[in-house]
Amino acid sequence: MRMPLLAAVAIGVVFGLGIPVYAGQLPAAISTDPAPDKDHPARMEVLHIPSGAVSINGVAYLASGAGPHPTLLLLHGLPGNEKNLDLAQAVRRAGWNAITFNYRGSWGSPGTFRFTNNLEDAVAVLAFLRNSTQTAKLGIDPARIVLAGHSMGGWVTALVAGRDPTLAGAILISAADMGLIAALPREKVVASMADDMESLAGVTAEGMADEVIVNGAQWRFDGAVEGLARLPMLVLTSDDGLAPQADALVAKLRARGNERVTTRHEAADHSWSDRRIALQAAVISWLQQLH
Repeated sequence: MRMPLLAAVAIGVVFGLGIPVYAGQLPAAISTDPAPDKDHPARMEVLHIPSGAVSINGVAYLASGAGPHPTLLLLHGLPGNEKNLDLAQAVRRAGWNAITFNYRGSWGSPGTFRFTNNLEDAVAVLAFLRNSTQTAKLGIDPARIVLAGHSMGGWVTALVAGRDPTLAGAILISAADMGLIAALPREKVVASMADDMESLAGVTAEGMADEVIVNGAQWRFDGAVEGLARLPMLVLTSDDGLAPQADALVAKLRARGNERVTTRHEAADHSWSDRRIALQAAVISWLQQLH
């Protein structure tokens, strides 16, 4: 998603555990490669992940060392021009595997793009990563998988993580509550979708808008609150107009007793264009607290 839906609220401080996401010294993984491990070197694996009736495209950035390693599954937004691969590389330098994939009908993955499929694809990828064959091949610790998503991927993360208590945590990065878009006039929804159709297959702006409108009530962040109240969470917001949506979710999670929600706001655009190091530092520092 590119266009802000609501006015941004600048927070500029970190709440939650009372621990800064990062303070003073940046994590070493931001600027330092790990020591080489000739027996278990860092590597990249191309993945073909069954979802629906097709196999979608994925890439595994696998950390060096014998493992198994904790793993971050990173979901892109709509359409996914910013895939946060610099974040994936930094997370790998910090000793985590990082997995990325393209939803059905996006960026060359076969199939048809649908928001419903996005949710199903994330569930399918988690099942794939937890399969014993893949955990052994990729060096994944299935008990330490964190789901993270940017923009629309943050919405997918919230809804999927809210139904998956076995996750080790969830990260929302400038997340868009897709369910709220349904409340806008249809012509505005269509216009918004028309601006986000690059690299999407088998879909029209009108079809995308209608899918959101029909499912809006059940696709709001509100429906995930009960499940997310059990998970450690990192919620990152920026000056893109979406911060109030994340703030409202955080308030509801804390009201439900989740004391493991950490938040940070940065004066950045939706893609965190001039805060990439801050983004990497926030994510890595929080992941290190989960060990």
